[in-house]
Amino acid sequence: MGSTMNIENLKFQKNITINSNDSLLIIDMQHDFMPGGALPVEEGDQIIDNINLVAKIFKNNNGIVVLTQDWHPKNHKSFASSYAGKSPGNKFQSEGIGPILWPDHCVQGTQGAKFHEKLKSDLANAIIRKGYNIDVDSYSGFIENDKKSETGLAGLLKSLNIKRIFICGLALDYCCYFTAIDGIDFGFEVYFLVNLTKGIDLPPGNISNSLENMRNKGIKFVVKDSFI
Repeated sequence: MGSTMNIENLKFQKNITINSNDSLLIIDMQHDFMPGGALPVEEGDQIIDNINLVAKIFKNNNGIVVLTQDWHPKNHKSFASSYAGKSPGNKFQSEGIGPILWPDHCVQGTQGAKFHEKLKSDLANAIIRKGYNIDVDSYSGFIENDKKSETGLAGLLKSLNIKRIFICGLALDYCCYFTAIDGIDFGFEVYFLVNLTKGIDLPPGNISNSLENMRNKGIKFVVKDSFI
């Protein structure tokens, strides 16, 4: 196509009612991904209030709310600091790590790994931790980057008879994107809450590519006001 895909080009679903076969996945709303954190997503804190509002809609209609939490050991292999002479943002590829290296972030038990205090985590039915295998990164809430190791999220949702999943959080073009793509592969109907996520856009054009790939995969797009 050659043209860049923008949020303005997307068609949004309307008049969605939530029921007990629906789940809201709130991805990685942790301090290190917020402004001032180790790996900040610009304006990442500005979507929290509306995520809380949508989480309440799910709660009030018997939907299931799940939080994912990036949870890395010290010296994780995705950290640039694990390699001599490497800096965050350097290109790097090995099985389960890449396409770039990151600053140290969301280290287990640190302040940076905690959920932002404005996030109403008490609305969540479950928390799924990911990225705790030192040798493999985990962008997706469903499966680690080796494409073999499951987090347990798919099994949890299937055991609860969830059919549709709605994705929001951080960051649009990494953890939210890979969670959405894998959601389709695990057999769920996937909705992406575009105005309740913020992207990194690394490498440049990544947000546009992510939106296009999701549309081509059959993921539907919604906004906060899509729910009734």
